[in-house]
Order: sequence, then C-alpha cells, then structure tokens
Amino acid sequence: MADTPSSQTMLLQLVSPERVLVEEHVTEAQIPALDGYIGAMPGHAPLLSALKAGGVMTYTANGQTKTLAVYGGFVEVLPDSVRVLADAAEFGSEINREKAQARLQAATKASEQTPAENVDPQLALDELNRAQAAVDAASAKS
Repeated sequence: MADTPSSQTMLLQLVSPERVLVEEHVTEAQIPALDGYIGAMPGHAPLLSALKAGGVMTYTANGQTKTLAVYGGFVEVLPDSVRVLADAAEFGSEINREKAQARLQAATKASEQTPAENVDPQLALDELNRAQAAVDAASAKS
C-alpha cells in the first residue's frame, strides 16, 4: 500500500515482470534514461523515455534515499507521478557485491573481444552497463 500523498510528493511506481518493487510517495527520483539521467520532482513536466540497458536509480522517501539497479525498460513522468516499467530491477541491498564484481569482470573481458570472436559489441556493452549498475547499486546498499 502506498503511503499518504502530499503536495510536495509524487507517487513512484517501479515494476518489473516479476514484481512490484516500489509503490510509494517520494520527494524526488533520479532515473537512468537512455540519453542521460532524469531528475524528477513533484510538478515535473510530462515525458516518456526509454531506460538505459543498465543504470542506477535513486529516490528519496521520508528523508531516506534508496538505490536500485535498473536494467532497461521505460519511464513515464507526470507532474504527480513517475512510473518505471523495468525489464528487470533489484535493490542494492539485495545484490551480492562479490558476485556483481565477478559479473563486471566477465562483462569487461567480453566487451574487449573483437567482433570476429563472435561477440556482438552492442550486447557486450549492454551487459557491461548492467554489471556496472549492479556493482554501483550494491556499493550504495540502500
């Protein structure tokens, strides 16, 4: 259940195919859009954007900042709400930092392969971005 709204908050909803991760009133959110980060606050102009293949999303609710790794999808920002439809997402506190580091090392190695080695450069870059987002979110642990 979402908490009580005020004129200084907006409803943030973040859902993935597996679950609803966030549904609460927040004072601000930073979302990793395809062309850069979107900083959204109550009263923000409406917009739609695709999300990066991997990025860190933060939001502030009740004076606490929380961090998630978000892996692709779309965001809709309205003056009183933000809806994030993520391909996948996880809270930094749920990510095993050591496993995320190992994933980042493997993704870095794969991204350094030449195209002749049967590695799609875009897929390798997307995996590198997802792995970096997981490491960054796990480091924040919120």
